[in-house]
Amino acid sequence: MASLQQTATLSLQSNLFPSGRAASRNPLSATIPSGPRRRGAHGIRMSATVATSYAIALVDLAKANNTLESTSADVEKIEKIFSEKQIHEFFVNPTIDIEKKREMVDEICKSSALQPLTGNFLNILIDAKRVDVVKDIVKEFEEVYNKMTNTEMAVVSSVVKLESEHLAQIAKQVQKLTGAKNVRIKTVIDPSLVAGFTIRYGKWGSKLIDMSVKKQLEEIAAQLDLGDVQLALSTWRRMDIRYSYPGLGCSTIRDAKIARR
Repeated sequence: MASLQQTATLSLQSNLFPSGRAASRNPLSATIPSGPRRRGAHGIRMSATVATSYAIALVDLAKANNTLESTSADVEKIEKIFSEKQIHEFFVNPTIDIEKKREMVDEICKSSALQPLTGNFLNILIDAKRVDVVKDIVKEFEEVYNKMTNTEMAVVSSVVKLESEHLAQIAKQVQKLTGAKNVRIKTVIDPSLVAGFTIRYGKWGSKLIDMSVKKQLEEIAAQLDLGDVQLALSTWRRMDIRYSYPGLGCSTIRDAKIARR
């Protein structure tokens, strides 16, 4: 039976370092899926396989050139850049000339201070017409990086930007819960939480600590059979409730509570 997707061995070392930096001592190559993309029942799995191959190749290159930490920082920047709808649509648009996309990569590298390695990697994705999986590559890269460095990734969502000392307290609590050597915090602003914050950690954010008022409103709506979170919100406002945050008045996340004035 014919394979759903053809594969070709691509030497990333020579492509990412066209100037001929020594690679003979540590030849690096990765089997990266290429060729036509097909949709279907296996589409998601195929996409993950492609992203994993690219992510591992990038990690190997970063390790070989002692730039793992800076490459990880670049990957975080790429995640933010490609989360912008206009930029993502520009790069996945097949009618836009490849050279224009390369020029855009150059501009992004300059404005975001990305390493040449990272810029060349983006150009490889453009040539291979695989920019569509860049978000998956970011996730896979982080997964590999976190395992390699014993790092736990925690995504903290809040209504307003939290102070650095508060994030440090959250990081300590996540470290206690997971036993990880390191904890990396990503912050997200989410007005729908009303107040408080949530923390997602674990593989693919499988574990959740919900300290948001939104959760409390949903519980109020369910208990009073209000059927409307907005009605619960007006009830909550009349109750004049405030939060006590973990590490900011409570000894642990589990001790955090809602205290009525």
